[in-house]
Amino acid sequence: MTDCCTPKKSDHGIYDLAVVGAGSAGFSAAITAAEQGANVALIGHGTIGGTCVNVGCVPSKTMIRAAEAIHGARGASRFPGLAGEAQVTDWGTLVSAKDDLVVSLRQGKYIDLLSAYPGIAYLDGAARLTSSGIAMDEQIVRADKTIITTGAAPGKPDIPGIDDVPWLTSTTALERTELPRSLVVIGGGYVGCELAQMFARMGTEVTLVTRSRLLPKAEPEISEALTEYLRAEGLTVRDGLTYRRITQDNRGVALAVEIDGFEESFEAEQVLVATGRTPNTRGLDLIEIGLQISNNGGIAVDERMRTSKPDIYAAGDVTGRDQFVYMAAYGAKIAALNALNGDSLVYDNSAMPWVVFTDPQVAGVGLSEAAARTAGYDIKTSVLPLDQVPRALVARDTRGLIKLVADAKTDRLLGGQILAPEGADSVQTLALALKTGMTAKVLGETLFPYLTTVEGLKLAAQTFDKDVAMLSCCAG
Repeated sequence: MTDCCTPKKSDHGIYDLAVVGAGSAGFSAAITAAEQGANVALIGHGTIGGTCVNVGCVPSKTMIRAAEAIHGARGASRFPGLAGEAQVTDWGTLVSAKDDLVVSLRQGKYIDLLSAYPGIAYLDGAARLTSSGIAMDEQIVRADKTIITTGAAPGKPDIPGIDDVPWLTSTTALERTELPRSLVVIGGGYVGCELAQMFARMGTEVTLVTRSRLLPKAEPEISEALTEYLRAEGLTVRDGLTYRRITQDNRGVALAVEIDGFEESFEAEQVLVATGRTPNTRGLDLIEIGLQISNNGGIAVDERMRTSKPDIYAAGDVTGRDQFVYMAAYGAKIAALNALNGDSLVYDNSAMPWVVFTDPQVAGVGLSEAAARTAGYDIKTSVLPLDQVPRALVARDTRGLIKLVADAKTDRLLGGQILAPEGADSVQTLALALKTGMTAKVLGETLFPYLTTVEGLKLAAQTFDKDVAMLSCCAG
């Protein structure tokens, strides 16, 4: 066990706070506590920085952006008089550049930060919780309060034969030094959709399969539209199926599925599994100390980030909820402040924006139509095709739609989702509208700059009561 930048412990030889896990949630908790004047033990194991910077958001999004550059060049012909072409010339160099970016951000946003906070001691080693403290390499780290932030890892689906096939995860797929010729992607969630499209645009023959539909938590209109856009790019997308078995031979892998009572087989050089993430609790001995685990395998916490054991909190992906890096950091900050100051803060995800970095991007916040009905609201909805948004018309790319959900009695906005090439940069406006309790009428009367994607929110709000196709430019 190594120990750098060790702060002074409390007079009784115990840290004020121990944080187990050194990813985004762990650093958020540790920095928050240090800023409160606490002495903190930040315990990491393996590569510092966690999922997002090392194997998640950063590497995947830079590769997705590279694939968008290829697609953008090829799509130049949508403008009369233009033509373009692009292709991967050196996959290994592209992967190396991705790795360099990861190293740079890990150093600048994690490793270099430790010296700026003398109240944080970074301890490296495997940890497990005991009744007397946190055991590390035959030593016991003691703290008044503990926060568990050990994250999550790619899960394994229950498919016969999966243990006999060398399957890729979202991590290992981005580590390959050779671009696969063909790929079966199992799972239609955000990771599966993002990586399937990315590899297809890079030149891989991709088959995307899922048991339900693509992005099952998205609005059905958005899921259906995205499916058609991916197929138009050449991906094979098959949904509503049952996995039967997976096998390997000298040609590659074969996934047998059942669709409408008939068995089909999809063959490819490699298979990428993207069926969800599993909280990292193994080896922590949580059950042995009596910590409650949720049905999804995560650590059960209440609205104040408290676990079932006094003085132990948890935050981030290890809780199995809201698995986004910014929500991990947010929850960890609340956990640290509550641990040190008396549990006064409540975790609130009611205006939590989320983004899927496909193209078109999918973004949303608040309640979907189905969720709003389940919650008992009498609702109204508006759906605006992107061909009614001037920005999409001048860009000659009208793929997408915007859907808003509002309370029919009060007109208060309850949620919304955006499918648009630049939709991710518009969702925060909708998040602020929900956070402030804005009505659809007020959103529709708000000033928006012309020829922007976000102007679509204004038009979608107006669509509740009028046909925006009958408005002149900027009218209303």
